[in-house]
Amino acid sequence: KFLDGCQYKCEIVTQWVQRLIVEAQAAGILEIAPPSLARVCNQLSQGIVVLNNAEKLNDFPVPFPLSQAVTIMLFCHWLLTALVTATGVDHIAWAAFIAFAVTFAFWSVYYIGLELEQPFGDDANDFPLREMQMDFNTCLRETMHA
Repeated sequence: KFLDGCQYKCEIVTQWVQRLIVEAQAAGILEIAPPSLARVCNQLSQGIVVLNNAEKLNDFPVPFPLSQAVTIMLFCHWLLTALVTATGVDHIAWAAFIAFAVTFAFWSVYYIGLELEQPFGDDANDFPLREMQMDFNTCLRETMHA
């Protein structure tokens, strides 16, 4: 119930796990060499750092003016590419192919960037967070019962 109202659930659970590990080691339940215990705590804290970096990706998207400027430049590029290839290439089929290929490549990179900007969600190209969490929970349960 405590975690239901908390915003930083992962950080709290990590703190609980670290506290349980240290208390169990101090009580003699876990007999772990200090370098190994330090490594465990280090790995837990590195996990929180990675989580915070992932949250930054989600919390701070590309600024709207930059996104609009890139979109406008892509439209200008689309028009100018058609004009330049039409005047610079002798055969109309080659001009059309070159203009299409170059424009398609730039727009593809643009849309890939949009997908990378928001890796969390329910789209087909997003991280499968639910499955990843279930796999991690299964790993933890199996490790605890081993």
